[in-house]
Amino acid sequence: MKDFNIAILGCGTVGGGVAKILTEMAGELHTRASRRIQLKKIVELKPPDAIKRFNLPADLFCGGGKEISKEEANKFIQEILNSGSIDLVVETIGGSSDFVENLALSICHSKKHLVTANKALLAERGSSIYEAAKLNNVSIGYEAAVCGAIPVIKTIKESFTGDTIESVSGIMNGTSNYILTMMQKEGMDFDQALKLAQENGYAEADPTLDINGHDAGHKLAILIRLAFGTEIAMKDLSITGIQNIKKEDVDFAREIDSTLKLICYARKTDGKIYATVCPMVVKNSNFLSDVNGATNAVRFINKYSGRHILVGEGAGSSQTASSIVADIIFIARYSDILSKEENESLRNYEITNAEYFELPYIITFETEDTPGITGLVTTCIGRQNINIDTVSHNRHKTDRAIFSVATMPSTLKQIHAAIAEINNSNPKMLLGKPKIMPILY
Repeated sequence: MKDFNIAILGCGTVGGGVAKILTEMAGELHTRASRRIQLKKIVELKPPDAIKRFNLPADLFCGGGKEISKEEANKFIQEILNSGSIDLVVETIGGSSDFVENLALSICHSKKHLVTANKALLAERGSSIYEAAKLNNVSIGYEAAVCGAIPVIKTIKESFTGDTIESVSGIMNGTSNYILTMMQKEGMDFDQALKLAQENGYAEADPTLDINGHDAGHKLAILIRLAFGTEIAMKDLSITGIQNIKKEDVDFAREIDSTLKLICYARKTDGKIYATVCPMVVKNSNFLSDVNGATNAVRFINKYSGRHILVGEGAGSSQTASSIVADIIFIARYSDILSKEENESLRNYEITNAEYFELPYIITFETEDTPGITGLVTTCIGRQNINIDTVSHNRHKTDRAIFSVATMPSTLKQIHAAIAEINNSNPKMLLGKPKIMPILY
């Protein structure tokens, strides 16, 4: 069988890791793919950094290992796309700009397979890229786009083809999980835990996408497409980050034998899909409660085979690169027989508004510290036909009181109606918008 030739666009943390594995494991990969895997070209603006960091030969880089301009990089990319000898292109540039989308489309239209770890691109603009791959009879590998080295994509596409996925939930962002772990295990406040995450390399200098939930949201959108065969626009996905989590939230979770986690959650019921990314109070009987640090975990509940949990490292150069290389080998070995687009007939499931999906919730109130307030709050909640499970102790702060109410399954619509009634009864009582978090059993 003829050689399978690779080009890599971008040689930073991930692209460099891919190049390192391809060069160091060439013999083993040849055996696994049943053909020789040849890394032919790398396009990178600053090759000297990558050459030193990943111990790569300079002659692999377009331009001979010297720094190149963006204009030169675009010229080299076009040469790769026009080359009849390149079989697969690895995109590790990142982002979901028009440039990167057009680049992915051009790779597919040039009849080359595409492998990427670009979750934002696939979640926000994936439809056109999947369609281009189908039209040109090429494959897209994107295992590394969701939870790094954990084989989530292949598990859905291959291992679960004889079953029906009913729900998927998990911890899909290591940065937020590390921060929450430090708050719960070490008693840190949010700012302290974030600073430590940055010092230890678990958070970027700008951690916005991690702590506001959008990084996890991109991953969940990809899994919804695979698990349920339907697309969800990012604007339709309810996303809440962890930036407003306080010590009192951690304390009350502990009171009810639970742990706080940023959870991706999607469930299909009666032809409708409920999906959200938000902090949840995870009961300690749920395996996810014990997934700490920067670790990721994904839990599937299937109709016939029940519960499945995948756990592992969700990020990092070598972890993400290993998933990309796994996709390369799979495509190289099976490219002649692969069904190029796994979800050719997407379904139009209704995406349920978060207001109407039933879950147990925790509502945290900050109020004036005067007698009778807890009774007024719980009475208003009861009037909305919400059963109360637990009411926390009041945590007093000068002239304020903070307490939490855990409900039995109810809807956000009911909870918001109860809060509106509380405000109508005493407009000055609530000293801020109550914090609402689902409980995950």
